[in-house]
Amino acid sequence: MKFQRWWLGVLGILWGSSLALFALDREAFTFTNYDLNVRIEPGQKRLAVRGKIVLRNDSGAQQRTVSLQISSTLNWSSIQAEGKPVVFVSQTYNSDIDHTGALSEALITLAAPVQPKQTLELEIGYEGVIPQDATRLTRIGVPAQVAKHSDWDQIGPSMTALRGIGYVAWYPMSIEAASLSDASTVSEAVGMWKRKSERAAMAVELCVSGAAPDAVALMNDDAGSSMAGRNGAAESDFNCGLHRFSDLAQTVPMIAIGSFAELNRDRVHIRYLPGNELGAEAYAAAVAKAAPLVAEWFGEPRRKTEVVELSDPDASPFDAGNMLLTPLLESDAGKYQLPAIQQSAHSTVASPRAWIRDGLAQFLQLEFLQKTGDRSSVTEYLQNHRDALVALEKTSSAASGETAAAHSLINSPDDFYVQSKSTFVWWMLRDMAGDDALKAALHNYDPAKDTGPSYVQKLIEGQTHRDLEWFFDDWVYRDRGLPDFRITSVYPRKLVSGGYMVTVSVENLGSAGAEVPVILRLQDSQAGERLVVPAKSKAAVRIQAVSLPMEAIVNDGSVPESDVGNNVYKIIESLNH
Repeated sequence: MKFQRWWLGVLGILWGSSLALFALDREAFTFTNYDLNVRIEPGQKRLAVRGKIVLRNDSGAQQRTVSLQISSTLNWSSIQAEGKPVVFVSQTYNSDIDHTGALSEALITLAAPVQPKQTLELEIGYEGVIPQDATRLTRIGVPAQVAKHSDWDQIGPSMTALRGIGYVAWYPMSIEAASLSDASTVSEAVGMWKRKSERAAMAVELCVSGAAPDAVALMNDDAGSSMAGRNGAAESDFNCGLHRFSDLAQTVPMIAIGSFAELNRDRVHIRYLPGNELGAEAYAAAVAKAAPLVAEWFGEPRRKTEVVELSDPDASPFDAGNMLLTPLLESDAGKYQLPAIQQSAHSTVASPRAWIRDGLAQFLQLEFLQKTGDRSSVTEYLQNHRDALVALEKTSSAASGETAAAHSLINSPDDFYVQSKSTFVWWMLRDMAGDDALKAALHNYDPAKDTGPSYVQKLIEGQTHRDLEWFFDDWVYRDRGLPDFRITSVYPRKLVSGGYMVTVSVENLGSAGAEVPVILRLQDSQAGERLVVPAKSKAAVRIQAVSLPMEAIVNDGSVPESDVGNNVYKIIESLNH
């Protein structure tokens, strides 16, 4: 009888757990604050974390079960609420949010439910190793040698480099499973978590043991990369430094540990591996060259940019906050020019909105290409990115109403989509507004005043004296998809004074309007004008040409279209028919 009662008790616990799992909402809670002590032993590839986290129930229902997720190579050791251990079950949860392709998930059953908008403070402890692991990439067919240069995160004896959300779950989170084999689900999941983490704070006391006495521990915190170490302490001691992050929506917390040499200039602080001085000097030269362009468009930087060299010479660079992790083997400053411009822009433009912050950084890269080359360099760059945006728009089910608003630049959780589309949007705004007006608007931008979606629109309208509501509605506030232009007719009329007046009619088959260039290609030159063509509409423009044009072209590649195969109209052929 005792055994029967014991077995019935076990069944009751399992039945209760299964009900909790069935009703589990992994995204019910928002992580609002982290206070962590992070201890890293590079020689053992080991990480141990103790601390407190605060979660807020942002769902519309009371919650009795909480999910906490960390990398699958880490193990939960303790979880407490109000000083008392809580009941939890640890399980492996497959998800490509982590580089291993899986998470160690603690499912906590609370003594009392957490009501909507109420907070919960938990004391947590976990530890384990973080080796380099590219499982999530290799299992979808990425060659191992390629995958390791993308997922380079690890704790190691010679160097430690760790990124947070979307790469390594070295701090707790809770996200529904996402897979790299399913289009953009990982990017969307990461973006949604960042959106929920707006104004979420993190304090990390980072301690290092077992590293070389001259090792430096760096984080991309609010103050720049402060450090612990380089104090001559014995290798067995823990050398600690405190790092604070005020907005996890804007900055992915990163850790880098190594025996770096330093190059400290007016606008950039570089930590490089000994022997790579030429690469560090080249990057510093690229930052110096970028400075006048950054100041011309945005003003002076808020703080220095920080660069930390990665030991893998083929590693993919990554920047977050004001820190860039990158290889530094090139001695040609030109190789670093575009990344230096992007990073300098990030150190200058402070915005709570990703489409502004990231879009302007990439916009300035295009401006550099135009200044050092010509407009064709810009349009070629944009065309190389058009296919990705077209594919993203196809999977977004762009439509009217709530769907269009949910997937807009101001609301979309997909970071890659926001970055891709905002690059085009800022370049189109530049073409419409002109350099002087857009520069003036951007110099007047104040992130503290950016409390409503139309703030930037009003700034630009104030300088251009143009109504841009239609453009922002189609491209920023809602996702209307992409335009699709085609020339329906060309009518050239010979002028008494010589040359031709050519009327070009353009139809937009798409659901987003745009101002687009219309170009006449002549025997030895070309002529053109800009034309606003609303969605599902036609418009015409008159262009004066010195001779009979051979063909008319709508769009030079500066406006993303769903179909660019119908943009050319052969004028001579049409006249012969």
